[in-house]
Amino acid sequence: MENMEVSVKYNPALDGLRVIDLGRVWSGPLTTRILADFGAEVIKVESLAGRGAYAGPAARQNSLTEDFPDRQPGEHPWNRIGMFNDLNRNKQSLTLDLSKDEGKKMFRQLVAISDVVVENYTPRVMANFGLDYPALQQINSRLIMLSMPAFGMTGPYREFPGYGNTIEPVAGLTNLTGYRGGPPEPLGMIAGDVLAALHGVSAVMSALWQRQRTGRGQYLDLSQAETQTSVIGEFILGYQMTGKKPERWGNRHTSKAPHGCYRCQGEDNWVAISIGTDDAWQRLCVAMDKPELVKDTRFADQLSRWQNQDELDELIGACTEQHDHIELAARLQSAGVMCGAVLNGKELLRDTHLKARGFMVDITQRDSGLHPYAGVPIKFSKSPAEILTGAPGLGEHNHNVLSGLLGISDDMISQLEKKGVIGERPPDASVK
Repeated sequence: MENMEVSVKYNPALDGLRVIDLGRVWSGPLTTRILADFGAEVIKVESLAGRGAYAGPAARQNSLTEDFPDRQPGEHPWNRIGMFNDLNRNKQSLTLDLSKDEGKKMFRQLVAISDVVVENYTPRVMANFGLDYPALQQINSRLIMLSMPAFGMTGPYREFPGYGNTIEPVAGLTNLTGYRGGPPEPLGMIAGDVLAALHGVSAVMSALWQRQRTGRGQYLDLSQAETQTSVIGEFILGYQMTGKKPERWGNRHTSKAPHGCYRCQGEDNWVAISIGTDDAWQRLCVAMDKPELVKDTRFADQLSRWQNQDELDELIGACTEQHDHIELAARLQSAGVMCGAVLNGKELLRDTHLKARGFMVDITQRDSGLHPYAGVPIKFSKSPAEILTGAPGLGEHNHNVLSGLLGISDDMISQLEKKGVIGERPPDASVK
């Protein structure tokens, strides 16, 4: 009888892990979203006004409507924020006013039965609440707490607040970005928050592995700036060796040519091409019906092409602008040329490769409806990530957490709501 593999359904990889999420904006919420996608129970503890200006009358102003579905704030704008909903799927929402004794008491009770706390406030915040790691460790010695402020918990920049577009310059990233001879340019997206989140997940998982062996938790001090500086070591080393600052290259490369983005048919359509060998150059010339360029002495070898990039880019651009960017990318890839179409958001949603891999996922959020979101880029063969719920409404799980986990009576929950310790509407939500 032939051996037959028995299909076994495994629980998600992080099933049974409880995480308290105090994260705001991007880096903290992304850290906990990754944990939630792989099965952790993530309870987002937020203040009633914690979703920012979107929660009040300013949400009705045109300058702030870009982040709402169809640019409509709706009846509950605090639950319709696109970025919030993207970063907080698979989580529960518990509103707690941590400035009040009752809120602190509930938080401590939750810490006692949790595994991880993640926060990305400035360093003074949790200490001012009386909820820093030394205090929480007394409640739960197995607790792992990750703090991820802009510049870490120590040092002369300790108290400096920061967002991605102000941390990246200090970390060294902005100085590397821009065109040759031009000024530093900000990155097209806030990569620093993503780097911090990925480092944060790695730190939490490493601490969990250590706790499995020792039985004790620990404190994790993550500097968002340092997570960025850590990935540009080659440029720091280059300065040490040569005494010179690295040049900014824009779309160009230090040795490859052609190397850059080239305009195609239509408005703002482009392909990216990277040629690093003579063989690749010859394949590009043939694929673009320009075999005569192979014999052009200006482009005879890699060094010649690099030295004549202005003329080369002009010739390549004259060819690419005759073609559809997606069709051209497929054609060049088929010829063995490293090329990729520059896709916008609309094209990513329709991309056949992403569809084939099931990457884009339709998620329903109670106030925003059904929308496609980027899914999980890692596939586990035995315990895959799952997206089970959309982002929670503000305070949606107050009763579930307080009653179901902490055993608080319905009467007490009602009292907490009357005192403004918990709730499901921002304080100024009634103002039009």
